[in-house]
Amino acid sequence: MTPEQLALHGKKEERIAYPTSDGRPMGETDLHRDDMVDAIETLKLFYEGQKVYVSGNILLYYKPGNRRKHVSPDVLVAKGLEQRQRDYYLLWEEGKPPDVVIEVTSESTREEDLEDKLEIYCDQVKVKEYFLFDPRSEYLDPPLQGYRLERGAYVPIASEGGRLPSRELGLHLEKSGTTLRFYNPLTGKWLPTREEARQAAEAARREAEAARQRAEAEAERLRRELEALRREKGGKGEKGEKGR
Repeated sequence: MTPEQLALHGKKEERIAYPTSDGRPMGETDLHRDDMVDAIETLKLFYEGQKVYVSGNILLYYKPGNRRKHVSPDVLVAKGLEQRQRDYYLLWEEGKPPDVVIEVTSESTREEDLEDKLEIYCDQVKVKEYFLFDPRSEYLDPPLQGYRLERGAYVPIASEGGRLPSRELGLHLEKSGTTLRFYNPLTGKWLPTREEARQAAEAARREAEAARQRAEAEAERLRRELEALRREKGGKGEKGEKGR
């Protein structure tokens, strides 16, 4: 575009009010919603302090000026973007697509997730990795599947020991019961959820407080022993003076 066209395009964009909701529920069930929120919060905690945008259930528009051309990822990760609140994700303004999208899928959304969204993420948005997680194992076999964008097409990601490696995240995705977990191959541990991190911090705080109290008690015991030794030494000195 010429500078004039870009300026005109910008003015048109200012007049377009992009909706912030598609009127659909946040999740098909409480389980699907909770899995989505847990995944978002876990990844937010993992990337805390880094220039990585983690979000979900937000409308992603991929055609400038067209309010109908949007998709709503359950979980998205976009590296290189600030973690700040957004009303929506305008692909042309952000300057890049999400690197990873995760859909917490169900029997009622199978057609949308396996056909419509897969095509949009691959052909229109160019998401590098697309994962589908079926927590109730309603139709996906295996219930956790992933695709990686290679030469303009999605190629299935092969499982490694029951986990799906994400090249973009540097993590492995794993189904644990009806929960989606993230495994860090560098530490050999699952990423803690926000609640697990809170509980671990609280346990560490209690242990630190207990250690402080033990140290104070030990210091008090040593102080008393030293005081007793001083009194004993002082008493012996007085007896020696009297005996002279």
